[in-house]
Amino acid sequence: MSKYKVGSLVFGTVTGIENYGVFVNLDDYYTGLIHISEISHGFVRDVNDFVSLGDTIKVKVIDVDDESFHVKLSIKDVNYKSLARKKVDIQEVGSGFGILEDNLPKWIDEAKGNIKANNTIKS
Repeated sequence: MSKYKVGSLVFGTVTGIENYGVFVNLDDYYTGLIHISEISHGFVRDVNDFVSLGDTIKVKVIDVDDESFHVKLSIKDVNYKSLARKKVDIQEVGSGFGILEDNLPKWIDEAKGNIKANNTIKS
């Protein structure tokens, strides 16, 4: 059974903007796409006129794929900026495994430092 139901309104964070639509993170597992045709009933020249990276917006679920944890979303008939939460600073970092390869050693060192710091405080 899906966590998200078709027709429901949920909050998500804008994590990517392309000419064809908006990528939205809903939670730790589910991501979604607002296709450009689901942004407005009128002509959309520039998606950036509607949302910005890091915006938390209200979206309508129009389809759910539980196998891929992907949700098709719409803001066409939604007051998507109403009750929007604090903007989160998110920067696009590209795609592919190169990012993981470049950053993994740094993340591991940071985690080790945090563990050491926590153990020192408790001692």
